[in-house]
Amino acid sequence: MQPWQLYVTTGDTRQALSEAVCEAFDNQRGQYNSEKRYYPEKWFEPYISRRRKVGWDLYGLLEIEKGDRQKTHNQHRRNFLFFGAPVGMIFTIHRQLATGSWLDYGMFLQNIMLLAREAGLHTCPQAAWADYHKVIRSVLPISDDEIVVCGMAIGYADPDAVVNTLVTERVGAEQFTLFLD
Repeated sequence: MQPWQLYVTTGDTRQALSEAVCEAFDNQRGQYNSEKRYYPEKWFEPYISRRRKVGWDLYGLLEIEKGDRQKTHNQHRRNFLFFGAPVGMIFTIHRQLATGSWLDYGMFLQNIMLLAREAGLHTCPQAAWADYHKVIRSVLPISDDEIVVCGMAIGYADPDAVVNTLVTERVGAEQFTLFLD
């Protein structure tokens, strides 16, 4: 079905999008929410521990201590600047489509990321953009029939940036795979 719609922004449009969302993020913290729930209402194990581990590993690299709201805000805000990448993409899906289409969408996103790597580019998928769908609509021609799925930065990673040294731990296949004869 190819249930995706993609908005690729560069130049002035990318800049306008980033400025609009950064202004909303800076001035109205917590007032924006995704149209579709991304995370569980209540976290549980083992997922909450895995999520926290990645977060603390990242913030440790960036020397952001627990409770430092300003540094945390500044780091989160970088999402809306596409982490400095020259290309920012916003992905949407028709709001009447169901779970299967969202699964197809995940494969589409993965293919973009793999093709970018093949071309020597780097990507960063960003769920944070979905919370600002109303602001995004004020800049991009997204219809009310579409839900913002996520954003994605695409460009060349800075090998000297400490953030790019983070390697997230992954559980072994034996923890999520049952091999049957």
